Parts: sequence; C-alpha cells; structure tokens
Amino acid sequence: MHRRVEPSPPLLQLAALQDGVLSLEQALGHGLGRNSVQRLVGEGRWHRLAPGVLMTTAPPAGFATLCWAGVLLSGDGARIGGAAAAHLHGLLDQPPEQVDVWSQQQVRIARTVWRFRRDQPGTHGRRATAAPPRLSIEDTVIDHANGLSRDDVPAVVLAAVQTRRTTPERLRREVQRRPRLRHRRLLLDLLSEAAEGVHSPLERVYLHEVERAHGLPRGRRQLRGAGGRHRDVGYPEHGLVVELDGRFHEGAGRWRDMERDNVATLSGERTLRYGWFDLTTRPCAAARQVGHMLQLGGWTGLVTPCRRCRRVPLCTSAA
Repeated sequence: MHRRVEPSPPLLQLAALQDGVLSLEQALGHGLGRNSVQRLVGEGRWHRLAPGVLMTTAPPAGFATLCWAGVLLSGDGARIGGAAAAHLHGLLDQPPEQVDVWSQQQVRIARTVWRFRRDQPGTHGRRATAAPPRLSIEDTVIDHANGLSRDDVPAVVLAAVQTRRTTPERLRREVQRRPRLRHRRLLLDLLSEAAEGVHSPLERVYLHEVERAHGLPRGRRQLRGAGGRHRDVGYPEHGLVVELDGRFHEGAGRWRDMERDNVATLSGERTLRYGWFDLTTRPCAAARQVGHMLQLGGWTGLVTPCRRCRRVPLCTSAA
C-alpha cells in the first residue's frame, strides 16, 4: 500500500507566495509524486489551470493568480506586461481580459486568457519588479502608451508621474532608449511638461488651449500657497490662482475646496476655478477671464485671439 503523501509546509508556503499557483515541476521538486498530484486534483483540492500549472485554491482564479500562471508557463525570466502590468502597478483600475506575458522563449498554449510575447534582447530592462514578476513601471508606462490612441496617452503618462510611481526623468531615459516608439514625440513633450509641474490631462489642456493659445503669461505649477496647500497654477506676481478640477467635490472634499479658496482670498489672492467641460468646450472664454484678472493684477499684456476665437468669435466672451 502506497504511503499517502501530502503537500509539505514549504510547498504550501511557496503556493501562498504565488497567489495559489504552482508549477508541476515545483510540486515534484518538493517531494510530491505525480500520483499524489493527480489525487489532489481528483479530490478537488487542487485544480489544473493549464498544462503543467496547478491552482491550490478554490476557483475561480483571481487576476493575480492568472498572472502567476502565465509567468510559470513561460519559464525563468518571464514578466507580466501591457495592460496587465499597468493594472498590477495601480495605473489601471480594472484588470484587462487578457494577460500579456513577456519571456525569452516561445510559448504556444491554446488559451485565450494569456498572450505570450517574445521579449527581444534590449527591448525591456532586465529587472523584474514585485510579485507577480512584471515589467518596471517605466517599461509598463511606455509599452501601454504605445498601444493607445494619441488622445489617451497623456492620462496614463501623467498619472504615473502625479502618483509618484516614477519620475519624468526616468521615463524620459526609457523613451530615449527606444527610437521607434509610436508616440515618441508626444511622450517627450509630455515628460518635459510634467517636469515643469503639469500633472494631469486637464492641466495640459489649460497649458495648451488657454495659456499658450492666447498669449497668456506662463503660470507656476504646483505652487505652494497660503496654508501650505499646493495650487494647480499660480501667478503670484499678479495675485491670481487658477484651480483645475476634473470634477467638483462633494461632502468633505467640497469644503476643502472652499476653505482653500477662502484662505487664498484672505491672503490677497483671487481664485478662478475651471473643470473639464469649461476648458474643453470654452477655453477662449476661460482665457479672457484669466487675462482680465491678470490685468487687474498689473499684467500689461493682451489676450491674443487663437484660431478658435477667430472661427467662433462668441466663444471669446467672458460670460
């Protein structure tokens, strides 16, 4: 009669570290025989995710579990990339339906949840970060942005910088290392702007469609104002602050906005506040308002009409 062999504590610990996933090779290397593995699967304690990959937890498989399975299927040096890596790094809220796995070897498995990609030498950095193993944040941002439309690139790049997951300089070095990127010029422009304090798509719209398009002076970004709070755009020499809100806050957030504006007013600054709708549909009106307030603060320049102003004159109204 064969002795009943159970998974050893070190094997179970390894499975826990890999989000409930083991390769058959790992199981055999920790003293389990093939018959024992088959018994565990037959008893419903373990499950086969793919050829040579076992799940030690109850189904369904979670996202991290699927990522680990893809890494184990691909062998040593494999790393998660694409939108899957962006989700693991916290850049995307929702996990993608497909997991990209980069490795040095060719993997062919008839399974749609994974997309195995051959990693050419020098394409990505050698370092695998965190668990499950994934591309670095810089490689992830650049790869993910490369597959997006031009309009969607700023949100991903600026979010990585604004949340301090990386820096403009580290991303710039990665872009400069890759001469054939689809959005290379846009990426370099974005990173130059991010280095100067532009940390969101809305701030970028304000820079291009309000300031630059209308000849306004360049405000100072992420300026620490009265009370120690950072202001999106400040013109301290003219006593003006511009706050850019992707959405108006409710509850405690709304009161923080009001308090911030009140503190600025008490310190002698005037505050203008704009949202996404304002700057994407009526940037010329915003420019007129900002220009008027700057003039009240001593700016001697004039608001320059942009092509949109000349095409739709009414949009320059300060109303």
